[in-house]
Amino acid sequence: MRLKGLGVSPGIGIGRAVVLRRGGGQVGFGVPAARVPAEIERLQAARMAAREQLTNIKKRLAGGAGAEHSYLFDAQLLMLDDRMLIDRAMEIISADRVNAESALQQTLKEISSLFDRGDDPYLRERKGDVADIVARLCGNLRATGEPSDLFRHVDGPIVLVAHELTPSLVGQLDWHRIAGLVSDEGSWTYHTAILARSIRLPAVVGLRDASVVVPPGALLALDGSSGEVAINPDNETLQQFGLRGRRRAEYEHSLDEYRRLPGVTADGVKIRLEANIESPDDAQRAREQGAEGIGLFRSEFLLAGNGQAALAEEAQYSAYLRLVASAAAATVTIRTFDISETQLPIHHAGVDGARAPLGLRGIRLSLALEDVFQAQIRALLRAAVHGPLRIMFPFVSGVDELRAARKAVAKAAETLRARGEPVPDVPIGVMIEVPSAALTADFLAAEADFFSIGTNDLIQYCLAVDRTDDRVSRLYEPLHPAILRMLRFVARAGKRRGIRVAVCGEMAADPVLLALLVGLGLREFSMSPTAIPLAKQVLREMSAADMSRVAARALRAPTAAAIQRELTEALAPQASQP
Repeated sequence: MRLKGLGVSPGIGIGRAVVLRRGGGQVGFGVPAARVPAEIERLQAARMAAREQLTNIKKRLAGGAGAEHSYLFDAQLLMLDDRMLIDRAMEIISADRVNAESALQQTLKEISSLFDRGDDPYLRERKGDVADIVARLCGNLRATGEPSDLFRHVDGPIVLVAHELTPSLVGQLDWHRIAGLVSDEGSWTYHTAILARSIRLPAVVGLRDASVVVPPGALLALDGSSGEVAINPDNETLQQFGLRGRRRAEYEHSLDEYRRLPGVTADGVKIRLEANIESPDDAQRAREQGAEGIGLFRSEFLLAGNGQAALAEEAQYSAYLRLVASAAAATVTIRTFDISETQLPIHHAGVDGARAPLGLRGIRLSLALEDVFQAQIRALLRAAVHGPLRIMFPFVSGVDELRAARKAVAKAAETLRARGEPVPDVPIGVMIEVPSAALTADFLAAEADFFSIGTNDLIQYCLAVDRTDDRVSRLYEPLHPAILRMLRFVARAGKRRGIRVAVCGEMAADPVLLALLVGLGLREFSMSPTAIPLAKQVLREMSAADMSRVAARALRAPTAAAIQRELTEALAPQASQP
């Protein structure tokens, strides 16, 4: 069986499926024979916990206003000893060698099917009781450990399959054991897709129902370029995927020579290429790929899986210090936490209201949580003593927010001086990723030390397209005339004020779009480390003067399709790759 989705991170991945089910967060995967007794033990422990929970609920109801309804839980207590449920789940664990969660879900399907075939309405309604008790058992199983801890018992390599893969989950996993990622949802600019490209992990998204149709433990082969996913492929198919993988490796090897070469166009225009990274340990790999510095360090990834302790000033200082040291005197640009309030690993009584995507996020959240913000800025200023570091604020919408953020930096600096610690001058910049910031770039440029254009969010907010929704992904168009005009305006605003302007979104990593951006006057780019060698190759084969003329024609085009034709005609030779 084959599935077809959107390839968002190139490469071939072959491994056993670990399936994260939608809704309840159940994790399904195959287990080795030696693990079967442990899975049965987990199931038994979950049953004991469920019995205790249900008994306590019944007692509370019997002693209160709901006494007449306490009998409802007798049926669920009886189910815990019914051979059709727990005993059947244990049989599935032993026979199919899957984890307890998978076995419970399969048992629920079988029981539900029996109830659906019956004529008695009462019996059909009992299906809900079975689903309720299975959900309770699965909840108790989740309490025994994190999914990432359970993965260590799975024979690797593995392919992670889920309805939606969050960066926080992927960031906690042992990447060396993962052969690829498969997701029902997502798009090219999905945060997890960006992370997958950064760590060179093949990924396919937008498959709609992969988490439902892929059996836990099934062998999967995926192509992160074509978007193909083969379930339990035969030997011939495996050989085809293996051949693709070898060709991809040969192609990447052919780019090795460009890593050591400077970023420069055929007509001698210097282009600065930096790297987007998520971990301090990625800095060395970025240098190996030819990066001149770190153009974007996503500090929020420090919080993944580490809880509230990661917010402490000392913990952050240690991470930033390690990053600066790994960068080996190259400039490091650190973005303050770009997260929403629901992603912050604390509960804060001072923050209330709707948890909407356009609510408290980025600089808005930082300004609302002064203690958290001050701790991060103090850690950043302390790390800046040891090497060139720049601070960048995300999701800035206008001058007022930039001024408020600068005041916060001044306060943190004052605190450090009072502690007797040195405070260096640190450049302060903003992400241009909100249309209001782009349209007031001339005002912002007067008060910021540098700009970094986050094209991913800028495009989605300008065009009103959710980049995580594959149903409207076709409307996410980097070549929309409005986007090009915004980019030109921001580039000119920065140039007039003499501040550096970089592009750190996914547009910079696309060879064709990179050439257009150079034509628009941009000279600094930050991208996934693995994209740098190809970017250097493309730059050395094109003329900045020629691209300036192409960009001028593109700016006069009324549609994205017309702009695409201009670029295709000018850049077809440079854009080809396997």
